Amino acid sequence: MKLARVVEDYVALKRATGLRFRTAAVTLKAFARAVGPIDIDDVGQDTVETFLNGARPIRSSWHLKYYTLAGLFRFALQRGLVSTLPLPSLLPKRPAYATPYIYSTDELRGMLDATAAMDVVHPQGHQAASIPALTFRTLLLLLYGAGLRLGEALALTVEDVDLAASTLVVRNAKFTKTRLLPIGPKLASALGHYAEQRLALIDRPLSANAFFLGRHGGAIPRATAERYFVILRGRAGIARRDGAYFQPRLHDLRHTFAVHRLVAWYRQGADVQRLLPQLSTYLGHLGLAETQTYLTMTPDLLREAGQCFERYAHPEVSS
Repeated sequence: MKLARVVEDYVALKRATGLRFRTAAVTLKAFARAVGPIDIDDVGQDTVETFLNGARPIRSSWHLKYYTLAGLFRFALQRGLVSTLPLPSLLPKRPAYATPYIYSTDELRGMLDATAAMDVVHPQGHQAASIPALTFRTLLLLLYGAGLRLGEALALTVEDVDLAASTLVVRNAKFTKTRLLPIGPKLASALGHYAEQRLALIDRPLSANAFFLGRHGGAIPRATAERYFVILRGRAGIARRDGAYFQPRLHDLRHTFAVHRLVAWYRQGADVQRLLPQLSTYLGHLGLAETQTYLTMTPDLLREAGQCFERYAHPEVSS
């Protein structure tokens, strides 16, 4: 059976189980294109290694592609389409995951201020910026203020943003979950201000029901938002200086939301252990283990946690 056909059948099977399987499907289709119109049992280990290695240094994506291809060939093996798995026997060491970057409040203000210049200069130096400044500023506020994933924020429709009730409906998020999120009055006000202006910011007929609109009147592609953020981050002078390979990302606003929320609870004297499951649910996590990866230790968090422990260990001193 042709490799491309096996890929189609495998992707269809995965999606039939309820998985969106988007990234894996892209990887598998790219593999089929790279290999060409051959039978799956003609795919050799050297062909797989060439695809995995590419032309760049090995990164974490190598392992993601490896396990995606492993799933495909196990699927083929179970159906008798191949007799062996043409996969490398030795895997390179997995690079360290990107360490989350926790933005300070001054850095957050600097980024918000820097959005004002986005309507003036286009990233390529010509025509109007495809994401209006107010749109991008509001997107940043939402990512930080509600801890949304970028894809969740860009997928919001007008109906998903209930300003009267100060709630958001995040649909078909990671793990195909949908959740209802309450938001604070300041964030609701910022979203309301943008909602009043969003149609005036576009210069083409409306072509989507997305809440966040590009200047072309349609939804904003994820890659475009990430490209604009790199430019914005540079203008705000924000960069890692700890030797880490990855520079601060849009996704780090979600990590920052979680850490700042925890610090605020400690300062309020709240029962953090009782509230952690609520934070996990708000973020759309399956459990606390996933939430813990978001709680990067910062000086503020370490100090507040330490003071909390002191009050617990020596209640007579704190009283």
